Amino acid sequence: MQCPLLYRFRVIDRLPEKPSEAATRGTLVHAVLERLFDAPAADRTVPGAKALIPGQWDRLLESKPELTELFDGDPEGERLAGWLGEAERLVERWFSLEDPTRLEPAERELFVETELDSGLRLRGVIDRVDVAPTGEVRIVDYKTGKAPRPQYAEGALFQMKFYALVVWRLKNVVPRRLQLVYLGSGDVLTYDPVPADLERVERKLLALWEAIRLATETGEWRPRPTKLCGWCDHRAVCPEFGGTPPVYPLSVRPAGSVEAVQGRMEPAEAGRPVALEGP
Repeated sequence: MQCPLLYRFRVIDRLPEKPSEAATRGTLVHAVLERLFDAPAADRTVPGAKALIPGQWDRLLESKPELTELFDGDPEGERLAGWLGEAERLVERWFSLEDPTRLEPAERELFVETELDSGLRLRGVIDRVDVAPTGEVRIVDYKTGKAPRPQYAEGALFQMKFYALVVWRLKNVVPRRLQLVYLGSGDVLTYDPVPADLERVERKLLALWEAIRLATETGEWRPRPTKLCGWCDHRAVCPEFGGTPPVYPLSVRPAGSVEAVQGRMEPAEAGRPVALEGP
C-alpha cells in the first residue's frame, strides 16, 4: 500500500536494508514490555522494567549480530548510552498510559494465521491480547513513535483492523476494542470494530492481493513517491531517483495472459508472495 516497488524490493528481490536506530529501539522496547509480564504484578515497576533493557539488548545482539553496525565509530559508547536512555524514557512513559499491575495479558507476541474462503492466507503478530472476565477481547499494539494526526489515523488503524479480521475469522469472535499505545507522544488511540468494518477490510485485502498477483506475473511494480522516500534504502535502484531496478528474478507474462490463482495459496516457487502479513 505504501509503495509497490518497495514491496518488490523487499519481498521478491529481498534486497538488504540497513538496520535503523529507531526500528531497533522499537524492537527492544517491545521485548521489554513483553518480558515485564513474566514478573508478578507487584514487581512490574518502572525500575524493574528499566532493569530489563540491558539483558534484552544483549539478547537482540545475539540473534542479530549485524545490529552492532548501528554504533560503529562510537568507541566511548556515548551514542549507545543515549540510545538506551531513550528506550528507558519510552518504557517509563508506558507506565503513565497503562497500569501493568492491573493487567494479566491472555497472550503476548501472539502469532495468528488464518485462511479466507478465497484461499488468501493472512498472518501477523499481535503485541498483546487482553481478555476480560466476561470474555471480551482487546487487541493492543505498542508504537514507539508519535501518534498520527487525526486525518491519518485511519491508516494506523488499518493494521489493527487487519489483526481483528484474522482473530474474527480464526476464533469467530470480533474483538471488543483495538488499542494503539503511542509511547513517543503519550497517546492512546482506541477503536471498537463491528463486523461490517472487518468485512470492508477483507474486501480491501482481496483487492490488494489481486494487485500483488498481477504485478508479480507482469513484473509491473510501480514506485509511489511520498515524503517517506527520504528514508528508503533503495533509492539507488529506484527510477524515481534515476536508478535502475535489478533484473526481475521471476518469469514475466503479458498482462492479458495472467492465469487465475486457484485453491490454497501455498508457498510458491521463485520467491512469489503467498500471504499478506500484518506490519
